[in-house]
Amino acid sequence: MWIVRLALRRPYTFVVMALMLLLTGIYVVRETPTDVLPEVDIPVISVVWTYTGLPAQQMEQQVTLFSEYSLSGNVSDIANIQSESFDGVSVIRLFLHPDADVGAAMAQVTAASQTIVRRMPPGIVPPLILRYSASSVPILQLAFSSDTLSEAEIFDHVNQRVRTMLSVIRGTRFPLPAGGKFRQIAVDLDPAAMRAHNISPAQVSTAIAAQNLTLPTGSAKIGDREYRIGLNSSPEAIAALNDIPLPTSPLPGGAVGKDLYVRDVAHVHDGFAIQTNISRRDGRRSVVLSVMKTGDASTTDVAERVKALVPTIRAAAPAGLEVELLSDQSTFVTRAIDGLLVEGVIAMVLTAAMILLFLGSFRATILVAINIPLAVIISLL
Repeated sequence: MWIVRLALRRPYTFVVMALMLLLTGIYVVRETPTDVLPEVDIPVISVVWTYTGLPAQQMEQQVTLFSEYSLSGNVSDIANIQSESFDGVSVIRLFLHPDADVGAAMAQVTAASQTIVRRMPPGIVPPLILRYSASSVPILQLAFSSDTLSEAEIFDHVNQRVRTMLSVIRGTRFPLPAGGKFRQIAVDLDPAAMRAHNISPAQVSTAIAAQNLTLPTGSAKIGDREYRIGLNSSPEAIAALNDIPLPTSPLPGGAVGKDLYVRDVAHVHDGFAIQTNISRRDGRRSVVLSVMKTGDASTTDVAERVKALVPTIRAAAPAGLEVELLSDQSTFVTRAIDGLLVEGVIAMVLTAAMILLFLGSFRATILVAINIPLAVIISLL
């Protein structure tokens, strides 16, 4: 009871302390991140190797088994390893112990994978390392569609411009857009013309790569000035790649053919990669960009910043491009918080009403009505 006697002797001190705790609690509540799900470290790491064209059996023998052996010896706290091998793809899942440090395990997996790349089949790239968490769920999705622009143009704008505009928002990350066609320079070979000129696809590829270079060559000093010299053999336009000469091979019978160019056996143009996924909005093909949060960022804060930038994205979009907000997870968080506040106010009012009804004391009622929200706010410190 000593604290009660102290409070009665020094009431103003306790009032000031309560006000300080109240103000601090309000600040903490405003700055506390809000999310759909709590941040939980799921002790699972996936390692995905890709090597196009390698059969599943060879993928298992040359990639999966070797990677499993390296990971099991260099990553700590592994409880179980599961792997699957497909044509050109190997997926290895590391299940860690519940109390394992997932961040440290990720670093060990990355280091071990980078070390064994040189011992893998030639040309293989480092693996994709994935960590599962609640933040893997998109908090926002933006859909881009148009009746006048091609899928390649929409994808290129979203991938190059929109992602760059959104990347300035703190606590966000963006996977590759879904749908659309990935823009690339395409070389369409003519098999009949290649057979007629005795040219292989490898010769066409080598010729284009060898004559499409930009290399530094040093500098030259002339008098009292030094000039930088550069070697640039890259064509200024995509169509100019069709004018690259090809090495000629003797025709059947030993005859020597005429000068040969890429345009004689192929057509180089601004094209797109083979489309592997399709997104539709209201029956129209579209490109969907998912927005994910990173670290301890607040879902509501990130969503509000992204939505505030949508008018700028619309203004910078090419003519005919429509930008729509597909989903917004922050609305569920906002509704949950609003519901919690309403329930808290109802509980406070009912409690105060019961005290007033049974005790008949306005002073006790006011004290209880003040102490309930104060206790809740202090508990969050």
